[in-house]
Amino acid sequence: MSDVPFGFRSDDDDDDKKPEQGSGGGSGGAGGTDPLSSLFGMMGGQQGGADLGQMLQQIGKMLSWSGGPVNWDLANSAARDVVSAGGDRSVSGSERREVDDAFRLAETWLDDATSFPATGGTPRAWSRAEWVEGTQASWRGLVEPVAAKVADAMSQSLPPEMAQAAGPLVGMLQQVGVSMWGAQVGQSIGKLAGEVCGASDIGVPLAEGHPALLPANVRAFGEGLGVEPRDVTLYLALREAAYVRLYAHAPWLRSHIISLVEEYARHVNVDTDSIESKLRDIDPANPQALQEAMEGGLFDIPTSDEQKAALERLELALALVEGWVDDVVTQATDGRLPSASALRETVRRRRAAGGPAEHTFATLVGLQLRPRKLREAATFWATTREARGVTGRDAIWAHPDLMPSAEDLADPAAFLERDTVVDVSELEDALRSADAQAADDDGPETSQDDSGDTPDEGDEQHGDDR
Repeated sequence: MSDVPFGFRSDDDDDDKKPEQGSGGGSGGAGGTDPLSSLFGMMGGQQGGADLGQMLQQIGKMLSWSGGPVNWDLANSAARDVVSAGGDRSVSGSERREVDDAFRLAETWLDDATSFPATGGTPRAWSRAEWVEGTQASWRGLVEPVAAKVADAMSQSLPPEMAQAAGPLVGMLQQVGVSMWGAQVGQSIGKLAGEVCGASDIGVPLAEGHPALLPANVRAFGEGLGVEPRDVTLYLALREAAYVRLYAHAPWLRSHIISLVEEYARHVNVDTDSIESKLRDIDPANPQALQEAMEGGLFDIPTSDEQKAALERLELALALVEGWVDDVVTQATDGRLPSASALRETVRRRRAAGGPAEHTFATLVGLQLRPRKLREAATFWATTREARGVTGRDAIWAHPDLMPSAEDLADPAAFLERDTVVDVSELEDALRSADAQAADDDGPETSQDDSGDTPDEGDEQHGDDR
């Protein structure tokens, strides 16, 4: 399997490098065969042993999708095939009890380390296949913005003579592109399922409101560390539960991160002239040539200044999330878990080497994230906690306008000198009161008076402030 979806290539890929294949990281099929490659081969007359029924079934899956720029039915199927090829088994009853016990203790310890209370979400103990299924809904907002942009560029870049020659095949080729996104996204998600330890490894909880761990991957994470397996499970449960608390009590955070991905996508500038030039050399009667063009960098997208700015803000947001979780878990384990320092450093090395977050955004979204400023962010939150206490540290998450900039991470003292302390409980009470007032104002009898006048200026100002 290629490490990037079609159209995206990492900076250090060689043009003649062959796609890596193997157990768990091979192609989409359980037998190590990419279903899209097989289909292209069959469409080009190279059936390779596949029967007519398989061909018609795959074509049916491709042409029946009408749900957007990514065929998620095919993505889910491809992800499950990768998981199956890499080996997976059901979570045992004892493993589920160990995970439940770890989260129960983790929530107790976190009560002393953060002012954000537990969400009450039921912990999950997932197999890799269950992780694929349980996180599926969360991928759409992260993957579709760029996919939609590139798919639109593809449809606009088909040379007129090719479109005329292809005739009714043009619509099918567009569906093929949508399905290729689905297959490649699914393969990447399937590969990621073999690497992540929980539902929040990429910095965004993928199982909203429910912390989750994958016992098989947790065991693999702890191998060779010389740490008791129960300690490894507890430490990772602490991190997972901390992510869930943060996103639950900073409800703007998830949409903020997704909006940065969307902003990046809005400024994608596809070189349509280059695409047209490459497509002119493709024989419309040879679908295999289209696949090869897509996998060979048909969409080499230059990074604009606007994209770089969005990328820097996204990296900063994820670094602040990671740094906060690091500080909270450090506080929660202080004096309680002797192996916490070793586990913390292992997590940091994993991030620095390009962990699940970087891998996910590079392969699924086309963003080449770099693990910058993670240690600086952890230091910032620790400094803030020492100066203001746990409540003062957490109060900064009350609103996006309160968040520190990249410059603030380099000089936390200056940030603390000019920033004002926000009382979280008072702010939440004010927000609840404002929401209640807004509900009253929007009612059928109070939204407009009898004369038809709009709400007065004071009401408008109140809405702006809120």
